[in-house]
Amino acid sequence: MANPTASSISVNEVVRQYFPAIPTSKGHDSDPTHLSHQVYPEVSYTDNEKIEISQWITTATRLATPDEDEAKHAERLGSLNIHLSTRTTLLGSKPSIADVTLYKSLAPAVQKWSPDERMGEQGYHHIVRFIDFVQNAPLFGLSVKEEDKVSIDPSNVIFYHKPLDAKYEKEKKKKEKAAQQGATKGEAPNGTAATGSSAPATATDKPKTEKAEDALSTVKSDLASSLPTSKKEKKPKAPQQPKAAPKETPLSPCLIDLRVGHILKAVPHPNADSLYVSTIACGDPPGTDNTSEYEGQVVRTVCSGLNGLVPLEEMQNRKIVAVCNLKPVTMRGVKSAAMVLAASPRPVPGVEDDGHKGPVELVEPPKDAPAGERIWFEGWEGEPEGVLNPKKKVWEMCQVGFTTTTDKEVGFEWGAVEQLKGVEGVEGKKKLGLLVAKGSGEKCVVNSLTGATVR
Repeated sequence: MANPTASSISVNEVVRQYFPAIPTSKGHDSDPTHLSHQVYPEVSYTDNEKIEISQWITTATRLATPDEDEAKHAERLGSLNIHLSTRTTLLGSKPSIADVTLYKSLAPAVQKWSPDERMGEQGYHHIVRFIDFVQNAPLFGLSVKEEDKVSIDPSNVIFYHKPLDAKYEKEKKKKEKAAQQGATKGEAPNGTAATGSSAPATATDKPKTEKAEDALSTVKSDLASSLPTSKKEKKPKAPQQPKAAPKETPLSPCLIDLRVGHILKAVPHPNADSLYVSTIACGDPPGTDNTSEYEGQVVRTVCSGLNGLVPLEEMQNRKIVAVCNLKPVTMRGVKSAAMVLAASPRPVPGVEDDGHKGPVELVEPPKDAPAGERIWFEGWEGEPEGVLNPKKKVWEMCQVGFTTTTDKEVGFEWGAVEQLKGVEGVEGKKKLGLLVAKGSGEKCVVNSLTGATVR
């Protein structure tokens, strides 16, 4: 399947092409949310939807890149097709400039797709339906000439996916469950005893039944008369032993879940000038709490206070070190499920640290380390906590010892952590443990900062 021929997509140009009556403002040319409000003024968007709009525009641009790897391109199309299988628009039912941008990106390619690529068993049925809907539906209101539209014949379906009848499936499961319960109780499907014969009982069987009942009654009577009438004295209950207090886990930086993260994309936070919102793959398995799926990968949404400190282009498609077991927090309407590790100069004693001064450099993991690989400090290896208890202040206490060396390597100085001084077993450790990848043992570094704080 050939990739589209467009090299890049300007959202501002999309508005000019499909909505010529709408003036574009130079100050907001690159703001997708502002442009969406211009095109669809009656539609309101939540904070998460604003982020989604920016993310889908990034995806549309990548799908329009002619030199993208063929396998990666097919993976993006497959993920998009699955996403659209349960949605009318990218956001569900709301129109946005992201839908129109994606239409511009994919329309030239869809026009060239073969019938099998469109509607075959492995075809992108839902993408084709989406393209047809965007170019024709009054909901979007595109200004497209008939001869410029993608030619789509809805009746030309090569393979029909059998729809599930929910009511039929429910009744089927109900009958199967009833049959299993009947088999367990020794009953035949019609409710009779499963004795191997379906013949009804005859009148001659009745006396035998009555005799059996009389005999059983006699046995019960004899047994009752032979039992003592006095009640047995209850034995005093043994006192319950108090439960042992849970063993306290010793303080260690290994309790912090540091991993290689891959930033797939980053956009400015819609409600905070100092924040970025990044989509980061951290190696989580599907279904992990506070994750979602993006381009076929399990990802976390992460807010970081790096806007104005690290250029946005340097936040795209790069490896970082992520702190993955801090309790998720909502930052100006967007839930953040991790933290990006970065180095900055140590605060000057007596000078208030406003937390947003430069320079700032992202911690770089080994180049070949995959997303999700554990990162730890030499001499402090171990398993991290599932989620750090904020009341125990593990992150706050250990982070004080995070630093960079004269060789620009990231390390942990336990001597800087007051709570570790005098603790048994700590005195024998190296004063500085370098931050390394679990698999290769290669070091994590920064670009230029030495003697910095890392947080």
